[in-house]
Amino acid sequence: MKGSVVALDEIGGRKAAARLVDGRLEDLIVDPGEDAPPTPGAIYRAICDRPVKGAGGMFLRLPGGSAFLRQAKGLRPGQPILVQVTGHAEGAKAIPVTDRVLFKSRYAIVTPEAPGINISRQIKDDEARVRLLEIAHDVMGEAGDTGLILRSVAASGSDDEIADDITAMRDLAIAVLGDAAGQGPELLVDGPDAHHLAWRDWPEPELLADKPGSFADHNLHDLIGALFSPEVRLSGGATAFVEPTRALVAVDVNTGADTSPAAGLKANIALARDLPRQLRLRGLGGQITVDFAPMPKKDRRALEQTLKAAFRADAIETALVGWTPLGHYELQRKRERLPLTECLPR
Repeated sequence: MKGSVVALDEIGGRKAAARLVDGRLEDLIVDPGEDAPPTPGAIYRAICDRPVKGAGGMFLRLPGGSAFLRQAKGLRPGQPILVQVTGHAEGAKAIPVTDRVLFKSRYAIVTPEAPGINISRQIKDDEARVRLLEIAHDVMGEAGDTGLILRSVAASGSDDEIADDITAMRDLAIAVLGDAAGQGPELLVDGPDAHHLAWRDWPEPELLADKPGSFADHNLHDLIGALFSPEVRLSGGATAFVEPTRALVAVDVNTGADTSPAAGLKANIALARDLPRQLRLRGLGGQITVDFAPMPKKDRRALEQTLKAAFRADAIETALVGWTPLGHYELQRKRERLPLTECLPR
């Protein structure tokens, strides 16, 4: 099917959301199981437990587990603190959290202790910016130390939708901040589920398929099943293999049957363009090492530009580290999602 489709359904009793563009699977979110660690975005009242000498961090107590806060200067054991989960823990490590809590919705992000009203730089139209500033000031009023960011999608929202969104996030922030000084660790705001994330972060689709069975209607079970294979078919007959290990995610690029002088560069560029999507769909993060197909060193610049452009359009924070002495390329990607194999074990 041509155009964009967002399908909302369940897989094995877990909420799932998929985004297709012209029949190709562009994004996939699946809720983890009940025993999974806290979802990124969840907000807790945590209790400071013990500092990490030399690292400047602090281990915190959460309900049923522990978390780690970097840059915990001025905190003391036993002190309550408001924190937000930033990613998934690696292995048996503590859950990563931040004390810079955000209240994020489709149009608005409320920022306690970061005053000021800001409009996304992606909104270029001056009239739209003035309209959004007027709405924001009307709703926020004298917000004190609480700030607001209006996201780029607000440019297409109605005045009432935007005002309601700001109000909801502002009221939630007030309620949560009022509980920050309570006794004992407690979950104050649960992390968003797959359907909520799709509504909050994905562009408005041409078709929203939210009835039971929508995944089957759009052949999504087969598309998702293919993600459990490490093989990725690239344009021109090239292939790549994406294989997570305990230490890193290894990516290997092969030219296939193409033996032309430019075969390596063509295969590498094809992989570079598709790599953000493959990592996103498979829920992979951490250290990523790519063994590109052989190519002249003079072609590295063109490949690097392709990588930068591909990851610039990806919402998950990724650092392009560079080449190793052995000629591999390394990346560091935020663990914003659980691997698909953990959400849907087979």
